[in-house]
Amino acid sequence: MARPRQALLTKERIVEAAAALIDAEGLEACSMRRLATELGVQGPSLYNHFATKAEIVDAVAEAVVAQVDISVFHGNDWREALRLWAKSYHAVLAAHPNIVPVLATGPGRRPAGLAMAEAVYGALIDAGWSRARATHIGALMRYLITGSALGSFALGFDADPELYDHYPHLHRAHELAAHRDAVDEGAFQLGLDLLITSLSDRYDLGVRR
Repeated sequence: MARPRQALLTKERIVEAAAALIDAEGLEACSMRRLATELGVQGPSLYNHFATKAEIVDAVAEAVVAQVDISVFHGNDWREALRLWAKSYHAVLAAHPNIVPVLATGPGRRPAGLAMAEAVYGALIDAGWSRARATHIGALMRYLITGSALGSFALGFDADPELYDHYPHLHRAHELAAHRDAVDEGAFQLGLDLLITSLSDRYDLGVRR
């Protein structure tokens, strides 16, 4: 009887397995040996597609960013485009929080990351913002989006109510963790609203440099 054929090992299969592993267990769990085990192959076969673990992680980051909707920059006012893009990016990062530290460093040489930066920067330039101010706005948006995904504000407080006996303004801080989604999502939405409203006011006043 012929042996069952092993599924063809491709870059796509490796990236999918690495992404699933990172999502489930974090960046440290994604080693070449572990990936080979997950894929049912010998470790050396991975090196036919990727030279290092760093290359695989970079490919996972690329795949995650590719899920962000940048089509919103076509046909929308820059304000609405920024808002829709930020929400899409935030939602993607919320679904893949363990890759955020990689993405927080910037687009590097990743095509999807560079395409996203081009879309954001281009929309701001086309709207009339100066190149310097468009760069600042892009940076601010990245700080807000990736920063909000790097950690939970609500989970940063211990659940022991007695801990806050000497901090009267924090007497309900122990309840924050139970309301994580409302607190963290609310903070992101507030920050996004304030940022775009402030930028819109400056824009309408002609302060675009």
